Amino acid sequence: MAIVDMNTMKSMKGMKGMKGMMCMKCMKCGKEFPPAPDRYVCDSCGIDGILDIIYDYKKIRFTRKGLEDDRDPSMWRYRPLLPLMDDTKVSPLQVGWTPMYKLSSYGREHGINVLLKDDGRNPTASLKDRASAVAVAKAVEAGATAICAASTGNAASSLAGFSASIGMKTFIFVPKRAPKAKIAQLLVYGANTIVVDDSYDRAFEISVEVSKKYNFYNRNCAYNPYCVEGKKTVAYEIWEQNEFQVPDRVYVSIGDGCITSGIYKGFFDLLQLGLIDRLPRIIAVQAAGCNPVEVAMRTGVFTPQNGNTIADSIAVGIPRNRLKAMRALKETKGDCISVTDDAIKQGLVTMPRQTGVFGEPAGVTSFAGFCKQLAEGAIKKGETVVILITGNGLKDIESAISVCRLPSPVAPDFPSIEKHMRTLLG
Repeated sequence: MAIVDMNTMKSMKGMKGMKGMMCMKCMKCGKEFPPAPDRYVCDSCGIDGILDIIYDYKKIRFTRKGLEDDRDPSMWRYRPLLPLMDDTKVSPLQVGWTPMYKLSSYGREHGINVLLKDDGRNPTASLKDRASAVAVAKAVEAGATAICAASTGNAASSLAGFSASIGMKTFIFVPKRAPKAKIAQLLVYGANTIVVDDSYDRAFEISVEVSKKYNFYNRNCAYNPYCVEGKKTVAYEIWEQNEFQVPDRVYVSIGDGCITSGIYKGFFDLLQLGLIDRLPRIIAVQAAGCNPVEVAMRTGVFTPQNGNTIADSIAVGIPRNRLKAMRALKETKGDCISVTDDAIKQGLVTMPRQTGVFGEPAGVTSFAGFCKQLAEGAIKKGETVVILITGNGLKDIESAISVCRLPSPVAPDFPSIEKHMRTLLG
């Protein structure tokens, strides 16, 4: 692989991605707007009028043969399906094309095909890098000099890293409960970090106000519709890495609803292009202490909640992207379920010991949801299941330590070591 000059951005000229984009359409009132890199929401509906990126699929040249011949091991192999201008430069960081592992033991024991997609292997260790890669490119198109966002941690560190890679300033608002490891990432990337003495939802509101006042580009995924377009690339990878086959189920944790929306949009694109003939069922998994989407699915009424869960990345009481997320679950005949914090804590140790993949609490929430439905007998024999892990365990090391017993020091003489070894060996 060629070495990338980190002082410059990688040029991707000659691609056709932007030529297929038709308009931006309000999810609430249906109003359409011409494409613009710095349009976020509907003029009529305001912040509740999140926009959907609409494509003319007849103008998009994207084939399975083209992918089989493409040696680019990143999400940019899908650039024809991304809303970027032909000559827009992108960050040199390699994002996407993360590994997907086959968990054979579930096939032997339960008769199902289980695949685990580890998106904690992205540059800043979370799936949010897919969104940041596109958002930073759109900021360049908009001529921005700074980008701002609100985040519980992962989107913030992701934006900070990708902005640093192209030399752009960032102003990031995080709630006081954000894990120290994630705040540390922001600081080492040089982001202007504002810790808000309140919840994520208030940090989100402040970031929108600040971006308007100072004319910063806004990367908030549930506000900026281009971010979901970056996240949808994980669906393309799942399809491609599964030998161009659609799985029966995809388990994913859900906070704002942006990743759930992205998975749906990616498979929807493939369906419109005639590359697949069905959509997978998307099973969104929330923490029981913060499950507004599950409640809305069951009752038909959305009610804001307080974010009370160990899984900070999905501690979102007011999911800003709920319209797209609800559409994703309904159109795929999927579901939204919840798991307790105890189940999430169990997943923090069970998943790495069974698979070798270390996930943060929000990352293993999808695994906990899978385990719950497996125990309930909800998964049929012969089904292919993908469990999407959205963030690496080192993102929240304190939570990992809380579910393990730290060993006490042992005297450095051999008799003491031998005694300790006998204890370990039983």
